[in-house]
Amino acid sequence: MIKKTRFVSTIAITLLLTLVGVLVAVNFTTGEKSVDRKLTRLYSSSDPQFRRAMGSLLGPSIVGGNRAQELLNGEQIFPAMLAAIRSAQRSITFETYIYWSGEIGREFAAALAERSRAGVKVHVLLDWVGSAKIDASFIEEMEAAGVEIRKFHKPHWYNLARLNNRTHRKLLVVDGKTGFTGGVGIAPKWTGSGNDPEHWRDSHFSIEGPVIAQMQAVFMDNWLKVTGEVMHGEAYFPALQPVGSSEAQVFSSSPSGGSESMQLMYQLSITAADRSIDLSSAYFVPDELTSKALTDALHRGVKIRIITPGEIIDTDTVRAASRGTWGPLLKAGAKIYEYQPTMYHCKVMIVDKLLVSVGSTNFDNRSFRLNDEANLNVFDTVFAERQTGVFEDDLRRARRVSYEAWANRPWNEKLMERLASLLGSQL
Repeated sequence: MIKKTRFVSTIAITLLLTLVGVLVAVNFTTGEKSVDRKLTRLYSSSDPQFRRAMGSLLGPSIVGGNRAQELLNGEQIFPAMLAAIRSAQRSITFETYIYWSGEIGREFAAALAERSRAGVKVHVLLDWVGSAKIDASFIEEMEAAGVEIRKFHKPHWYNLARLNNRTHRKLLVVDGKTGFTGGVGIAPKWTGSGNDPEHWRDSHFSIEGPVIAQMQAVFMDNWLKVTGEVMHGEAYFPALQPVGSSEAQVFSSSPSGGSESMQLMYQLSITAADRSIDLSSAYFVPDELTSKALTDALHRGVKIRIITPGEIIDTDTVRAASRGTWGPLLKAGAKIYEYQPTMYHCKVMIVDKLLVSVGSTNFDNRSFRLNDEANLNVFDTVFAERQTGVFEDDLRRARRVSYEAWANRPWNEKLMERLASLLGSQL
């Protein structure tokens, strides 16, 4: 009997370990099979064909009549978002990756709860991993007020193979008319003016106009996946009139619906670049294909400037993996800068001062293949000129890294970079 019991226990342990091994293997793949795309340069960013490709080949149509406004750091971002929430009359849809404890989280919970008690339909979608630190009292307060709160990919037996797929999208839509997106999470790190290590530098953007319907549709896509509920009607999709002169589109990606479409959008934009690319990237870990697109642009005379975090960063592994990829870019003429005052969490790409792409997407494999992401693409020279000014303000607080300094970095840094590169598919 003892031998039989031991045999059964051994079988059970073996099966459990096998199951764990399978789940780890499935979750640490990168989703769809990677395709070595051959993107031939056929037109520049100023050619009408570029916009046709961006709006027809890759994503939703580009629509006119929009107005976008940059919001810099928590001192501008949070008041604008909270004011929009408190003004809501019909609906609020809110999707975010990070929602932690702290006073700013309490303010958002109170504002959302108050609007729900006033009869506004409020829907909040939080990533299960990103919201792990949220104060339980915030959830209780909102749910007691009638706010519908759901967690993206909360572990269940039927979705264990999808645990590594997170929603990294950052979307707020009020009354189907006003939207916000960018890099900010709901946590104390994002409050303040971004001038010290405890308060991060970040940008978020408000948008009004017909493109809001696309932003709302992106939220609805994940809400449907989690709840099975189709939300429609005028409360969410009202008639939208032109309010400005910007053309725009909301571009999204997901492993369940084209995981590499975001990377392809970036690569198409880089390939079309004629004069300049300015890239603000919190996590800059380009793969071989993307690095080649950037170096090809440099070789044809495109000026490329990149700002990434310096020593103040929330994950040293990502910084090491990033720095390990810089050699070919620096040698080809890219100018790479490390931001000094605090963690640099911005996610903005400016191409030829014509296209500005902003949103949740990082320049790394996790954003391009594993996460659900969303970006707002704005085609407007005036808006692009303003964002170039913001970028150059950040440059003044950053330190340039030369090819010589990179090549002569200490051996222990090179070793750390090599080790970090082993995790490249997950970064």
